[in-house]
Amino acid sequence: MAHLKPTDWKDNNVNVQVHGGSSDAVYGLGLFGAWAWYIGRATTPEERIKGFFKGLVWPAFLVYDLFQFLNKD
Repeated sequence: MAHLKPTDWKDNNVNVQVHGGSSDAVYGLGLFGAWAWYIGRATTPEERIKGFFKGLVWPAFLVYDLFQFLNKD
């Protein structure tokens, strides 16, 4: 196994490019679905504003509920 000296590392530039993927599309669809869910069930303007912000962080609610479900005894 070859060992690199710290001076060897500064000459090596790594360029990582990721093309494609569907995570943005999934998040976007989830965002609109969460807005439809939260804002559609709101009855006051305050609940609609809360629903807007809840829609932005819907993955956090999803993961939290999943962990609660998996932790049931």
